[in-house]
This record gives sequence, C-alpha cells and structure tokens, in this order.
Amino acid sequence: MSSSEQIIRRKLSDEIFDRLKTIILGGELKIGDTLPSERDLMERFGVGRPAIREAMHALSNLGLISISHGERARVCALTPASLFRQIDLPAQLMLSGSSQSLHHLLDARLFFERGMVRAAAESASKTEVTALRQAIKRQSAMTDDITSFIEQDMEFHVMIAASARNPIFEAVCRAMLGWLRSYHTEMLHWTGKENVTIAEHAEIVDCIAAHDPEKAEATMIKHLQRSSTLYVHQTDRPSPDTAFTAKPARKAAKSSQRA
Repeated sequence: MSSSEQIIRRKLSDEIFDRLKTIILGGELKIGDTLPSERDLMERFGVGRPAIREAMHALSNLGLISISHGERARVCALTPASLFRQIDLPAQLMLSGSSQSLHHLLDARLFFERGMVRAAAESASKTEVTALRQAIKRQSAMTDDITSFIEQDMEFHVMIAASARNPIFEAVCRAMLGWLRSYHTEMLHWTGKENVTIAEHAEIVDCIAAHDPEKAEATMIKHLQRSSTLYVHQTDRPSPDTAFTAKPARKAAKSSQRA
C-alpha cells in the first residue's frame, strides 16, 4: 500500500471546524447570526465540549466568528481590513526577526505606493484633494509630538490609497504601515526631517491635484526613497547608489491599478 492511500485520522475539532465553516460559507448562517450554543453543537455533532471550543477558537482566529464572554458566538462580516488583521502577528514576528525583512517591506511599499499615487492622480476628486491638504495642515501642527506626527504621516498615505476606491488597496497600505510602526519605530531617525516630509507631501498633493500621474509617481518615489533610509540603522543602511532603486513601472501594472 502506498503512503498516498493511507487514511489519516483527524482530530475531532478539525472535523467540527470543517462542518461549521461549511455551515457559515454555505449560507445556513448569515452575517450577524449567532451560532447554536455549545450544548446544542455537542448534541448535533455527538462530540464533547473541548472539540467544540477548539473548533470555535480556530474559526475566530480566521475572523469568521466573534466570541464574547457570556454571549453566543456570532458570524462576522469579512472585509479586506479584517483579513489583513489576521496576519498582523505573523508579519510582525517575521519583521522583528530579520533586518532583511524590513528592507523587503520597504521595497514592497515603494512598489505599491507608486501605483497608488498614479491612481490618485488619475481619479482623485476635488474633495479628496482638499482632504489631503487638510491632512498636511494637521501634520504640520504635530512637529513637537513625534508619535502623532508619524501616525498622521501614515494616515496621509492611507488616504492616497483610499482615493483609488478599492478597499483592498487601502487595507494593504494600512497593514504595511502598521507593521512598520509596530516594530521599527525605534529605528526611525525622524527628528529634524519633519519640515522636509511636510514639503514632500505638499508636492505629492500638487501633482495629484494637477492630475499628473507621471510626476506624482516620480515625486512619491523620491519621497519614499528618502524616508526609507530613516528606518535603517546607520550600520545597516545601504549606499545611496543602491538603496531602494526604483525601476520603471510596467504599463500593465499602471492600468490595473487605476480606479
């Protein structure tokens, strides 16, 4: 008998997990509905309480249900933001354990945001441009509070991603910036660069307001290449000639990221 023919015994909780997942994804339970009680599930599936609880915990970790003390578990609405929250901890653990992972994340951010700012320049409304200018004013008033300054800086970039009107873009941007903030703030040598950051943000918004995607992309690249070095220890910093070198964006990538 080959190994592929052998029957693998599964944990009861895994079987319960699959059955509950099928019930939810199949529509028997809708978003907002409460699940049956633990006792009802024990009777329905003929298993003990530990198997039910383990399966429910696994469903909760995936964001399919929410569990509150003293209340029945409830089916959750999955959103791009909630999906990315499920990988926050693994991502942060990966980033905290390797300086190379930080470089990879910064490169990914550059690749992503150059497309986002092109989309913003192509489709941003006057209202969105006004909101971006107001965000810069708020950040200008926070130069004495570095924590608030960084939070507002990140919110500015999320607003650009949101202008593409695709919730996945916004969720990706917020997730990447959140990982940077959570584990690499201690590497951030920002003091003395606040006014440079504000000026670069204003230049980016001017390009968006002018609906000039080429210039908006070039301005964003310059901004992120400079700000990326602020996250890196002096001993780890790549040379200016090689740090986060941007390659010409592919036309296909540009068109696929338009709103």
